[in-house]
Amino acid sequence: MLRALPGTPGLLRTRTRIAMLSSRAFAACRTPVATHQRKAQHQQRQPLWPVQHAYRFSSSALLSKDVTVTFIEPDGNEIQATGEEGTNLMELAHENDVDLEGACEGACACSTCHVILEDKIFDSLPEPTDEENDMLDLAFALTDTSRLGCQVLLSSDMEGMRIKLPSATRNFYVDGAKPAHH
Repeated sequence: MLRALPGTPGLLRTRTRIAMLSSRAFAACRTPVATHQRKAQHQQRQPLWPVQHAYRFSSSALLSKDVTVTFIEPDGNEIQATGEEGTNLMELAHENDVDLEGACEGACACSTCHVILEDKIFDSLPEPTDEENDMLDLAFALTDTSRLGCQVLLSSDMEGMRIKLPSATRNFYVDGAKPAHH
């Protein structure tokens, strides 16, 4: 039995009333009709990945195709590089010791990974974002087919592509600084 504390009779009545209403609401939820409705709703739910459709997904679909491109350095030296689809050109260059700076490490906050693409490849790429265009405005030796290497992702139609590197870059942080390969 609940006892009222001295000086708090109204508080006790309020708590008792809330407890009674709560127990009535709980009992109403557990009526046979409500239970039947919940079971019907549960049976109508579909799993997120139905088992009968599992054959549509295979591990081979997740494997990326390798794409080989050629980087042409300012001195004319050509370096072939192979990477998986979806890798950006800056990362590919760093993995293959190509002299492409990338001072912001792919954050689209500098123009040091500026590359010059072939017309055919340039036209097939999506339009550069406003942020990329702002950074390209700062790039040295900008051309009509210039893009930032950190924003261009390898795809199978780039197989055999030749990528020119500009003769210089503008690094406002430290001239000549090159990020170390991770």
